[in-house]
Amino acid sequence: MSRISRKLQRWTQEILDLPQDLLYDLPRLTLIGNHELHIENHKGVIHFSSDKLVLSLAQGALEITGTELSIRAIQSTEVTLQGRVERIQYIERGEKP
Repeated sequence: MSRISRKLQRWTQEILDLPQDLLYDLPRLTLIGNHELHIENHKGVIHFSSDKLVLSLAQGALEITGTELSIRAIQSTEVTLQGRVERIQYIERGEKP
């Protein structure tokens, strides 16, 4: 990203008071205890099982591990996960999980 683009993004964020997740295409996670996780702004499901969910992100992936995981709701850019969430890991593009 060029220096001008970064300055324009910062200026836009300050003037319009936009949340960073919208401005920088970042995921937004809402964790309720360790039993429910709502993730917004993902790009798709890479893997799902009862102990792991891997979501594609604009800049990498998000890996959630736990036990008895189930998808309660899923939409094109949002997913709600239930079960015992034990670990959430952000994996940057090019890193191995």
